[in-house]
Amino acid sequence: MSDAETEIRAAARKREKSKAVFDRDDEALRELFVKWRAQGVGPSDMARWSGFTREWVAKIAPAPKKS
Repeated sequence: MSDAETEIRAAARKREKSKAVFDRDDEALRELFVKWRAQGVGPSDMARWSGFTREWVAKIAPAPKKS
């Protein structure tokens, strides 16, 4: 195995692990947005706390439907 192949394979494995961790943490954050939005927390507050835009938070966690 060449040095190039070794380095590339190692970097690819590292990236795959990082992606899995990112995906897990991203899903957990999205679930929190939905949970707290359902309990009346506004997207502006959650955006400020998370560093995301208000629009993005509102898209992920729209206002709960009124019954």
